[in-house]
Amino acid sequence: MRLSFLGGAGEVTGSCTLIESGYTRFLVDCGMFQGGHEAWGKNMGAFAFDPGRLDFVLLTHAHIDHSGLLPRLAAMGNRGPIHVTTATAELLQVMLLDSAHLQEKEAEWRSRHRDARRQHPMAPLYTVDQARACLKQLHPVAYETEFHPHPGVSCTFRDAGHILGSAIVDARVRTGSGTRHVVFSGDLGQAASGMLPAPARIDGADVLLVESTYGNRLHKTPEETRTELARAIGSTLPRGNVIIPAFAVGRTQAVLYALAELARAGRLPPLRVFIDSPMAEKATLITRGHLERLAPQMRELDGWMRRNPAELQLRYTHDVEDSKALNQIRSGAIVISASGMCDAGRIKHHLRWNLPRRECAVLITGFQAEGTLGRRLVDGARNVRIFNDDIPVRAKVHTIGGLSAHADRDGLLAWLRGFTHAPGRTFVVHGEREAALSFADALRGKLGWTHVEVPQRGDTQIL
Repeated sequence: MRLSFLGGAGEVTGSCTLIESGYTRFLVDCGMFQGGHEAWGKNMGAFAFDPGRLDFVLLTHAHIDHSGLLPRLAAMGNRGPIHVTTATAELLQVMLLDSAHLQEKEAEWRSRHRDARRQHPMAPLYTVDQARACLKQLHPVAYETEFHPHPGVSCTFRDAGHILGSAIVDARVRTGSGTRHVVFSGDLGQAASGMLPAPARIDGADVLLVESTYGNRLHKTPEETRTELARAIGSTLPRGNVIIPAFAVGRTQAVLYALAELARAGRLPPLRVFIDSPMAEKATLITRGHLERLAPQMRELDGWMRRNPAELQLRYTHDVEDSKALNQIRSGAIVISASGMCDAGRIKHHLRWNLPRRECAVLITGFQAEGTLGRRLVDGARNVRIFNDDIPVRAKVHTIGGLSAHADRDGLLAWLRGFTHAPGRTFVVHGEREAALSFADALRGKLGWTHVEVPQRGDTQIL
């Protein structure tokens, strides 16, 4: 069996692994590269194989860094089924069409600003029509249900606790020498986060691919996070606005429930919350339509929100004019908007208007990849470039790590301690190189696992 690490190795975005066994050929995840000037080129040249020869795709969850190149894969010849959880299939109906719209707009912009020597407009990564066609290839599967995407493969999706619909891929792959048990962690959630159940336990594997996004860091405790969030918001709203960049799927909903929890406990006054992202609105409605997948305390909190709308006044902005109007509000507003790394979408407009104001605050609630605007804010930039303007950073920037949908180092180790014995081979993926190397050392030192490796994009392993 051969594993080829095509993305999400030595980096966080672009997750994509090619598995070839002699009997079958398939992908686990097909994500878009995000952040930095190299992302466009990496996405354009992502497939070092013939997409038409794939038998199927297994998808861990709906986030674009795991799913965002599926329409391009289909447009380049893949016609096989894409196996997903039921909730992931619903979320992709929103996310891939939104992504395609952004790709068309990006290509249009690039064409207008292309080198004068270029005679032809630049093509998008994929179009809305191609995304719609790709969605027809989705095959939803319930959690804990064994299925056979190919005669040589059996597979079960187990809850990863990361976002709604996220899955650990637990697969058995037939090879020339027998059957190999291969587990892909996908992105693992925090057991203590409260929004979703803890990641399902796995007792063993011949081969394990485990994420390491926060493999060298610890999150604050839930109580520390609530206190920090209440302090940042409470000290800002009387004078200014709170701007929260958030991924439309997962993070927006986690932030919303965190705010509701503080309001219910009386730790914040009644709040005016604007969700300024059409995709986030749809994802929030999908999430609230799957309350059975949320942790019990979140189901109870959702009921409180419905019964007490004055305590958390939730508004969705539907069009561009509504979004622009938010920038006329001088104080008292919490604006949650995408993108989560501040590199695209409506959030850039809100940062443009609020970053120069000392009385405002920006709350960073998720991972910020190298090369992104969000990363520059986290790193303490005093000026940033937005829409070709130099914007002074006078607003207070808070990093609220405890709201992350990713497990931290100890959370990852706790999940791995559920294995009854060390996997034959462990590959640490989905982490920037420093985090991945640090986490690999933790596996060796704290768990005593010896066969631990940190692959880089383009590496191939024969197993």
